[in-house]
Amino acid sequence: MHLSENEGIEGKTLVVTGGLGFVGSALCLELVRRGAHEVRAFDLRDSSPWFAILKDNGVRCIQGDIVRKEDVESALRGVDCVFHLAAFGMSGKGMLQLTRVDQVNITGTCHVLDACLHLGIKRLVYCSTYNVVFAGQRIVNGTESLPYFPIDHHVDPYGRSKSIAEQLVLKNNARPFKNDAGNCLYTCAVRPAAIYGPGEDRHLPRIITTAKLGLLLFTIGDQTVKSDWVFVENLVLALILASMGLLDDSAGKGKQRPIAAGQAYFISDGSPVNTFEFLQPLLRSLEYELPKTSLAVDHALVLGRICQGVYTILYPWLDRWWLPQPFILPSAVHKVGVTHYFSYLKAKEEIGYVPMASSREGMASTISYWQQRKMITLDGPTIYTWLFCVIGMISLFCAAFLPDVGIVFLLRATSLFVFRSMWMIRLVFILATAAHVFEAIYAWYLAKRVDHANARGWFWQTFALGYFSLRFLLKRARK
Repeated sequence: MHLSENEGIEGKTLVVTGGLGFVGSALCLELVRRGAHEVRAFDLRDSSPWFAILKDNGVRCIQGDIVRKEDVESALRGVDCVFHLAAFGMSGKGMLQLTRVDQVNITGTCHVLDACLHLGIKRLVYCSTYNVVFAGQRIVNGTESLPYFPIDHHVDPYGRSKSIAEQLVLKNNARPFKNDAGNCLYTCAVRPAAIYGPGEDRHLPRIITTAKLGLLLFTIGDQTVKSDWVFVENLVLALILASMGLLDDSAGKGKQRPIAAGQAYFISDGSPVNTFEFLQPLLRSLEYELPKTSLAVDHALVLGRICQGVYTILYPWLDRWWLPQPFILPSAVHKVGVTHYFSYLKAKEEIGYVPMASSREGMASTISYWQQRKMITLDGPTIYTWLFCVIGMISLFCAAFLPDVGIVFLLRATSLFVFRSMWMIRLVFILATAAHVFEAIYAWYLAKRVDHANARGWFWQTFALGYFSLRFLLKRARK
């Protein structure tokens, strides 16, 4: 393509579904920077971490549900191009909510297509996924000629629903408008690798929280396993280039359709790497470590299926805040334990995609973001320290003051073996409690000076854990 940097964007009205999300917000801001007349962020949420900056930059935020056809038509009315990023069930508990996954990813996409055809919108760029061709099989330097993975054999509803949605989008390419037989809708699909960058809110926060709690117990597969990642700025560039590839001006000599029309493109940083090797600099920068133990893929799959079975039983409560994210699922095992990476050569040749940031630069930016984030959030020890302190103090209280009933008898016997007398048990408990109280008060006053926003959190955490919590605050104060 030989188009200007802002071709098809400058002076145009554009809509991004899922526009309040991580990628969606980055895309909206870049479209504004390139001179779009109006950028609309259509999202189910009415706020997000990027809401304020979007509003400050003139992005029009529209709340609505992509499952509701009238909401979609209202948001898309009068636009020149649609970037369809809205999706559900990429990871965690959402991946197991089958009905919602199909509603958003399939029905929602049908609504977007119908709105484009009804309203005469000429360009639709669909953000798809590697999972439309991958579900656990080894792929080395794959290309877009790979067939779709059989729908009934997908290991998770997200990959299956995205595959169906992508095929719908591409099959509707060059379909005439309902009220204008002289023009038609041009569509294409961008298939990104695992996305990362400052502010990524799906995968990295869960990984980092798991490592912080000491629950990152093992790696999966051997070190030769490789997969792709894509930095958010590179993905945003690819989406914009894909939209330019749908312009009539991008049709080559003798071609009737734009070069990207009806096409799918794999997008990555172009640097396949082992997932755990890729994450290691980030975790080390936060003073967390990767485990040295490795679990074979087959064994990890068994664990994933057990975890999936448990959460399937808990299906009615999947959207409750108190139910934690599943520890591991089969699809996650495949993503990190089986080699699968793809070539972006087609995207380079047809739409001019070349990563604007290397993986090293992208990770450096991500590390800087997480280091700053760690400095303004409550830090603390692993879950094992929590269990030791909380269970220890409760056990000591029971041994000191409760009557000999049930397990209290064993706790008292153990405490007497260690401390030799009841008055000593009670004295130790009183002194320990007093120490926790004084340490919590000190933590409160210290946090008021070095971490005011989290002062209350430091108080209660130090009250529960004593010096095991206070030492983290003291370390922050020294910095």
